[in-house]
Amino acid sequence: MRQHASTGRGSGGLIGREHESAELRRLLAEHRLVTVTGGPAVGKSRLAATVVAAMPSGPWECVIQVRWQGAAAGGRDALLAELAKTVTGWPTPWKAADFGHVVRGFPPAPVLLFLDDVDPVHTEAMGLVQRLLIAHPRLRVLVTSRRVLGLGDEHVLRLAPLSVEARGEGTNRPSPAVELFLARVRATATDFRAEGAALEHATRICRLVEGNPLAIELAAEQTAHRPLDDLAERLGRHQGWLHSPHPIPRRHRSLREAVGASYVLCERELRVVWGRASILEGWFTEATAALVCAGGAIEPQLVPAYLARLAAAGVLEPSHAPGGPRPVRHRMTRAAREFGLERLREAGEFSTAADRRLAHCRNTAAVAAYLWDTGSQEEAVGLLTDELDTFASAVRHAVDEPDHVETALEAVVSLWFLWVAYHRVEEGREHLLRLLPLCPEDHPLAVRGHWLAAWLTAYSDTATARALLDRAWPAAVLAGDDAAIGRIAHVQGIVALHERDAEAAAAHFQEAADIIPAEASGGPSPAVSQAALAVTQACFDPVAALRDMWPPPGTDRLPGS
Repeated sequence: MRQHASTGRGSGGLIGREHESAELRRLLAEHRLVTVTGGPAVGKSRLAATVVAAMPSGPWECVIQVRWQGAAAGGRDALLAELAKTVTGWPTPWKAADFGHVVRGFPPAPVLLFLDDVDPVHTEAMGLVQRLLIAHPRLRVLVTSRRVLGLGDEHVLRLAPLSVEARGEGTNRPSPAVELFLARVRATATDFRAEGAALEHATRICRLVEGNPLAIELAAEQTAHRPLDDLAERLGRHQGWLHSPHPIPRRHRSLREAVGASYVLCERELRVVWGRASILEGWFTEATAALVCAGGAIEPQLVPAYLARLAAAGVLEPSHAPGGPRPVRHRMTRAAREFGLERLREAGEFSTAADRRLAHCRNTAAVAAYLWDTGSQEEAVGLLTDELDTFASAVRHAVDEPDHVETALEAVVSLWFLWVAYHRVEEGREHLLRLLPLCPEDHPLAVRGHWLAAWLTAYSDTATARALLDRAWPAAVLAGDDAAIGRIAHVQGIVALHERDAEAAAAHFQEAADIIPAEASGGPSPAVSQAALAVTQACFDPVAALRDMWPPPGTDRLPGS
């Protein structure tokens, strides 16, 4: 079985699918078995039907199309019976379906058999296609399905969502996703002008629905009822509400039904893993999924296999092919996540999954903090790179769960280095300002949180930074927390610098360098304050700056620590 990946770029008769159309024409001309696969509602059937209709002079003389209409599989040989009815023109009960009779009904000339949307009868389709290719040497088969058949001579074209990225330099055309959206809007509003704010809103809408063609078209229909900015705002909250009353296939009348069609075809264990994994936002590893999903009938060691099957059905997106140098990571599409969270709540398992997610975030933050403190900065940041979306969702949920506040705040404070050193100041400050009002001010975590929030605020709002320090100072003194006291002094130095008082800043940095214990974790070492002192002194006392630019012997001098 050979696979041909598709990026979703290009434009043509099917907007945004020029490259895929050309690739499918080539595959059909060169191979006997071609399968078009992809996630829910990416346009598999539309692409296949359009390409076949545009190839009247293909390597066949007639086309036999069978579209499976039902959501359920039906009985044994149900697909064969449907094929028999199409070939002979007479209804055939599935119990009476005869393979030999069907084969004899095929014309002797070259034939293209188009089996459309065979997911409900996937197992039968595998055997039937294999038998037909053997029995009819001049037969070619085109299949659309969310999963490959898995046959040896099968050539697979995988459809991805439409790209939302710009086409590149030298062209004024919008991205394929935006181009489809604009075309559908203009179909109902001929005076629509795609420029300025309207184009920005259109791009945001396409990003929010992750380039899914059905979602883009459903969203475009909504522009007849609400302005673009309101549509984008509502889609930012959730997107399962997108729907259309038009007589398209039933499962395509709403985004929720399109995703639900995949859910119906999953066995019970896959549904459970789908629901539990939906608590994870962004990319996650198999180990993380096993921690969150295991329990009941779900064995931890089987979770990777379940994830692979969900990825094959288009519910999950793997980060790369298995067997690479990094562990396989997965990401659930946003529409699938929303659907899975609904099922998770219905099953009464949301609270347990949220607890496990938060515990995972706390443990990951603790490990990353340890790696940072022991000099493994790259490993620490690498561990966190794909966890931040899940981390953010855990913090948002903690705001509404009093029992989660302390754990979430602990994790946020542990990642002080990430917010400060990796240009995530606003993200870290937002987390802290959400959680700190929910924690008692004399709690040790609140002390650490307030000075860290002050540090993250000092560069943009010195008044707010001072107010945060005023809250941290009394509790730090009462607790005798030298590390917190010294770090408060360090932030006071930054505030003084921004207020153009270099001498006061130098005094604060000196105090911080003297007070912070060399071995203290959870924040900058005294070497950072020592360096800040030297830089500040250079403004008014260069000799002292040269003297103080090196920390005392034995002081930790790891950069960024």
